[in-house]
Amino acid sequence: MPVIAIVNRKGGSGKSTLATHLAAWCAHRDLPVLLGDADFQQSSHAWLRQREAQRLTPAPKIAGWAVDPRNILRTPPGVTHVVLDTPGGLKGYDLLRVVMLADAVLMPVCHSLFDRESAAECYTELLAHPRVARGRCKIAAVGMRIDSRTRADVALRQWADALQLPFLGALRETQTYVKCLEHGLTIFDMPAAKVEADLAQWQPILGFVSPLLLTAPTEPDAKPVPVLPKPAAKPAVHKPSRPVLPPGSSPSGNLRPVAVSAETELSAARTAPGAFDPLPATPQAPSAQPEPLAHANGSHAVEPPRIHRLVPISPVEELDSHFGGLTTRIGRWLESLSVKRAR
Repeated sequence: MPVIAIVNRKGGSGKSTLATHLAAWCAHRDLPVLLGDADFQQSSHAWLRQREAQRLTPAPKIAGWAVDPRNILRTPPGVTHVVLDTPGGLKGYDLLRVVMLADAVLMPVCHSLFDRESAAECYTELLAHPRVARGRCKIAAVGMRIDSRTRADVALRQWADALQLPFLGALRETQTYVKCLEHGLTIFDMPAAKVEADLAQWQPILGFVSPLLLTAPTEPDAKPVPVLPKPAAKPAVHKPSRPVLPPGSSPSGNLRPVAVSAETELSAARTAPGAFDPLPATPQAPSAQPEPLAHANGSHAVEPPRIHRLVPISPVEELDSHFGGLTTRIGRWLESLSVKRAR
């Protein structure tokens, strides 16, 4: 959104006159323009009220908006161009906000010592802003109410050249501006033949703002996005959770061992070859070998019973055998006790 700000710290320098004429010129170019009046006197707003009373043919529309310096950065919807009439004494943070918004700043200057000193101080403060230093916000001066019979315009141009401030030209002092503003009009609303000399003075000013106001921002060409072919869908393969082996094949890989039950171990021990074979005799020394037992009646000695290897004895059973089945009896007593309590 192009924004042109009219800035000068000194009051009565012609800011409202310059702002209203720029807004009217944009309206005649069919540009949706907003005339923002941030001045405390609301001079531009009063001019818009007078303009609405005039029946112009054609009637170019200018949107009016009376704002205060704290809200100058807000713009209503539907506006593409803004001309901002700022108050006098603008400096510091308020001036910074204007520079952050504006694309160009026009400084109206009258031919007097006070106007020149005020404009020079304002221009020095504007140059310290990064946006101005980088050229994103342009600044130029315009001579206002210059007597054509004097060399005031030449003096203003020399003053601007000494500050390296672009000087666009000077607008003469004439009653045409006074009469037009009283009725809500500008010289752009008058017949061109009657204001030919004044329109010629506006050409340098319009040549400065036209590239900003008439050139619409162009969007960069969008690069075509290549359409890549989608990869072919792979056939769905069912992956079994467990390896499936053909019948008769031996398992391979790391298989988790399955715990064997006690009944299976007992059955395997009974069916194992040599389960009922007698234990081998332990060789002993001749001196330590005991004599065979004999009966009292003198009959043949009785042989010791043979022990068959059936199932290895567990540590619990071996302990129980040492104590004469004590643990077994205790377990049966506890079982009987629990049965009695259940009854």
